[in-house]
Amino acid sequence: MSSVYSNLNPRDNSQNPLGYIPSNTLTGIAIAVVLAIALTQSFLSLRYRTTWMLALVIGQYCYAIGFGLRFALHSHPDSSGIYIVEYLFIVLPPCAFIAADYILLGRLAAFLACGEYVPLPLNRITRIFVISDISTFLIQAAGGSSTISSNPNVALAGEHTFLAGLSLQLLSFLIFSVIYVRFLYKVYTLRPEIWKGDQHKPWHEDWRALACALAISSIGILIRSGYRVAELSYGFQGFLATTEAYFYLLDTLPLVIASAAYIPYWPGRFIRNNAEQNISESKRSVIHPSFQE
Repeated sequence: MSSVYSNLNPRDNSQNPLGYIPSNTLTGIAIAVVLAIALTQSFLSLRYRTTWMLALVIGQYCYAIGFGLRFALHSHPDSSGIYIVEYLFIVLPPCAFIAADYILLGRLAAFLACGEYVPLPLNRITRIFVISDISTFLIQAAGGSSTISSNPNVALAGEHTFLAGLSLQLLSFLIFSVIYVRFLYKVYTLRPEIWKGDQHKPWHEDWRALACALAISSIGILIRSGYRVAELSYGFQGFLATTEAYFYLLDTLPLVIASAAYIPYWPGRFIRNNAEQNISESKRSVIHPSFQE
């Protein structure tokens, strides 16, 4: 890095797309925490055979790669190549976290035999949300990869495309959150025998603990998504995008909490394999004979 470059304020240097020099200390802490979560969830996935939560686990490892690339950005802050790869590995993995939440709602509703409290058949609503997640992922990937273009018009179009993808993702997740809150309310008011079914078990075996974990995860994702939409609304040179503290407080921390919430309440401990789930549904059907999947 040249002495001329090193004397410039990163915010004022057009060759520094990030707008600041990433802190290696904060990067080290972040990558250690994310990898710890990823390794723990890998163990839990294997132990409880929860292959349907692999999106969350894979997303964690990709997120860790993004933080690893911030070490390279610290040494080469003017590298547009490193920046775009780092940016994509930071902003796209949360799509996998969102997909895991979408899948979990369907699994939880089926496990409780309360699928009638979700607006559409479980398989269909899960498929719709996952497809929307994949679509917004592709939109963000296309837009994000164009923002670093040397052509100002292409870069601006990429920024607008990326913002559109983030906004659609936020809208989709807001709808999902409303559906989830409605689902819990319906179970609480109309199926008290299900709502209180685990009340005599230890707190870590009560299905409502898992429901709480999903709620915490959803809140974390909503905070992060709102931050990213606001960040892009101000532009890549805005104060949100060029201040590292905002990145860690409004992006990293909410996502860490959103994913770590599942460690003590791993879904596989509550929702077992299909055979066990069918037994659970049969028992609940006896309690509530009018239920029909």
